[in-house]
Amino acid sequence: MVTIKDIARESGYSVSTVSRVLNNRNDVSPDARKKIEEVVAKFNFVPNNNAKHLKQNNSKAIGVLVKGISNMLFASVVEEIQRMIEKTEYTLVVSYLDEDADEVEQAILLCRERKPLGLLFLGGNPEYFHREFSGVDVPCVLVTNRANEMHFENLSSVATDDIAAARCAVDQLFVAGHRRIGILGGDFDKSYTSHQRFLGCEQSFSEHGAVLDVEHCYEKARFSFGSACRAMKRLIGKFPDVTAVFAMSDVMAIGAIRALRDLGYRVPEDVSVIGFDGTSLADYYNPKLATIKQQHQTLANRSIEILFGQIELKKEPIHEIVPFEFVNGESIRVIDER
Repeated sequence: MVTIKDIARESGYSVSTVSRVLNNRNDVSPDARKKIEEVVAKFNFVPNNNAKHLKQNNSKAIGVLVKGISNMLFASVVEEIQRMIEKTEYTLVVSYLDEDADEVEQAILLCRERKPLGLLFLGGNPEYFHREFSGVDVPCVLVTNRANEMHFENLSSVATDDIAAARCAVDQLFVAGHRRIGILGGDFDKSYTSHQRFLGCEQSFSEHGAVLDVEHCYEKARFSFGSACRAMKRLIGKFPDVTAVFAMSDVMAIGAIRALRDLGYRVPEDVSVIGFDGTSLADYYNPKLATIKQQHQTLANRSIEILFGQIELKKEPIHEIVPFEFVNGESIRVIDER
């Protein structure tokens, strides 16, 4: 069966542009419209108007697009959102994406197939929003990432200040006396979240008179236990005298601790570790993980409240920053390297 992705691939235009043509939008160039309509005719493409999914007047669906199947913070946020939605007349449609997926392209497809009244994005890449978000015409909230500089009339955001939070995490290691600090994070050339947290790391290093040598002390990993475990072993290979590690998620931190133990290191006696997110697993891990705690309930509650305000009351976009807190845990050892 031919899909909208096939039409996009054959025509050479993006899914969002194809979507605008199929919906008779005016914001498409004549050349693009002509080419796309030719491809549509060639394949005899008919949009999916299956009534069970496209009852536009009766739809009460709220879509949630979740980037990263191993993200425990997002799991907690989705659980809280589900609890809130169950008390309303709305229904929830949750789609899980790979952490490198194009969430806006998926949103366009979801809007075509399920006609949600609004969307929540858990995680997002501004590059995709700038390039394709004009193809999404329902109220949306970007959760955990900021959208205030994108200036879309239908996009709000509720987020933690990732730069300040990462700076706080690395500050804790410097305050504890560490100078040989390693970092586990995502590919900051592709991941907006990783880039923001990396900027926070740079600020902390600079404020403490240190230089962040990326080649020496930064190791890239996906936000999963296994990937972080392997990355930690690579980091030890090139930075064997490291005394502390900041991992950009609790999942990464726990994967790192597994690797350290496999290699014969003790945590925190030999290497201290701090994570990011403040998931429940951090509280029950041994040692109890030091972490930056994001307020998942507040992130969920405010996101839903803002989305409902846009859907039901036609409110203007709102952009909020939710406070974070440092949780000390048991995985940081105070040392004296003076």
